Amino acid sequence: MLQFEHLEYFWVSLIFIPLVMLLLANLHWKRSIKRNIGNEGLINLLISNYSPKKYLLKLIFFLIAIALIIIAATNLRKPIAEKGTNTNGIDIMIALDVSKSMLSQDEKPSRLDKAKQFIYQLTQNLQNNNIGLVVFAGEPFLQMPLTSDMAAASIFISNANTDLVNLQGTVLSDALALCDASLNTKERKSKAVVLITDGDDHDDKALDVAKKLSEHGTTIYTVGVGSVKGAPIMETGSNDYKRDKDGQTIITKLNDVLLKDLAKATNGNYFWLNNTNTVASNVLDQLNKLEKKQITSAGGNINYQSFYMYFLALAIVLLMVDFFVSERTLKVA
Repeated sequence: MLQFEHLEYFWVSLIFIPLVMLLLANLHWKRSIKRNIGNEGLINLLISNYSPKKYLLKLIFFLIAIALIIIAATNLRKPIAEKGTNTNGIDIMIALDVSKSMLSQDEKPSRLDKAKQFIYQLTQNLQNNNIGLVVFAGEPFLQMPLTSDMAAASIFISNANTDLVNLQGTVLSDALALCDASLNTKERKSKAVVLITDGDDHDDKALDVAKKLSEHGTTIYTVGVGSVKGAPIMETGSNDYKRDKDGQTIITKLNDVLLKDLAKATNGNYFWLNNTNTVASNVLDQLNKLEKKQITSAGGNINYQSFYMYFLALAIVLLMVDFFVSERTLKVA
C-alpha cells in the first residue's frame, strides 16, 4: 500500500494561498497599470510582442513544480515487505576483520574501507534473507544478531571500525565459532558465513572450527582483502607506520592460502576483493544457490521503494521549461 513518510510536509502546501494571491495581485496590477497609463491602443502596440497566455503558462508551470517538490519531500513510498511477510531465504553471518592490519593501504582508501564497501554492495541485494554481523580482531563481538532489517544492517556496517575491539590481533577461529553459535546449529541447510579478512591469523585453529561449521551445515565464503606483497600498517592518529619492538616496519600480507582452505573445508568459495561490485555479485550468486527456507519478518516494514525522485525530476523539468519559455512572442518579418 502506498504511503507518505513525512505527512507533516503537506503543511507547506499552505504556501499556495499567499502565493496564488500574490500572483493574482500581480496580474491585477499589470492590468491597472495598462489602464492608468492612458492610450490603450498605443500601449497594446508597444507590448504587442508580450503574450499573456505564455505568462499564465509560466505561472502554471511554476505552481505545479512547487506542488511536485512538496510531494517529493513527503516521500511517497511502497513497502517491499511488510510485518509477517513470508519469504524464502537463508541465514547469513558476516564476519568482518577490524584488526589494525585492516588499516593497511594496499587497498584504497584502506582494506577496512574497501571491505565495508563490499558488504554494503552485497547487503543491498539480500532483502529476503536474515543477516547478522560479527566484528573481530583478537576477540570477536556479535555486533548485530540475525535480522531481516537491512536498514539496521547498513548502520552497523557503516559504524564498524578498529576501535570496536580492544584486544588486537586476528583470531579467525574465535570469529568463526561465534558465527556458528549465532546460527541455528540444529539446521543442516540454508546457512552461510561470509568471512572478510586479510587472513593475517594469529592462531592455528581456524581450519578445525571451519570443519565444525561444515558439520553443522554451514557454508563459508571467504573474501580476501589486501595484497600478497603486503603493506605497512598506518598507526591511528599518526603519520607513521606500526613498528615492532626492534623498530622495524611491520608488513602485513594477504594470507589467501588459509582463506582458500577455510572455504574448501565447507564446500564454499574464496574471492579476492579486487573489485567490490564484481565480487559482491559473485558472492551473491553463490548465496542464491544455497537451499532456502521460509523466513518471516518479525519487525515492521523491511524496506521501501520510494518514488520521490520521479516527482522531483518532473519538478526540475518544469522549472527549466519555466525558465527558458519567454513571455514574448516572436515576430516574423
